[in-house]
Amino acid sequence: MARPTKWRKIENIPSVSYFVPSDKEIEESPKNILKLEELEALRLKDLEGLEQNECADKMEVSRPTFQRILLSARETIADSLINGKTIHIEGGNYTKNICSIMCLNCGNKWTESLENLKSPEIGNYVCPACGSEKITCGESCRGKFGRRNCWQHGNEHR
Repeated sequence: MARPTKWRKIENIPSVSYFVPSDKEIEESPKNILKLEELEALRLKDLEGLEQNECADKMEVSRPTFQRILLSARETIADSLINGKTIHIEGGNYTKNICSIMCLNCGNKWTESLENLKSPEIGNYVCPACGSEKITCGESCRGKFGRRNCWQHGNEHR
């Protein structure tokens, strides 16, 4: 059985999600999809100028995984520029924060993406082991990158 894909932590979600060649319309242009984690890899490596191991640490993935994400992003952009294709930025396996959660009822500990914890479709998030709604941060988010994105603390601890 294949291992589940690990969440890739990103800091920015772009305000612009389409880039279209100037001589074409969105509907008529062939399209490439650039995943949000691929855009984050480009931002960290090419704009911020970080080393690959620093980039991988920020995204909470291994260095070889970061390299694969970066190569995929560069391939997508090169294809779009050379062949005049639209770039649509969307999707991927990303999160703004990976939260450590603990059930106050049974003591179960697990990790979850911030987006799942705040999802309106899910409503009140519950412990997967006992079904209790008495859950909290499993460990302090003090000093962590995602503290401002903590599902419990939100923006109050910037």
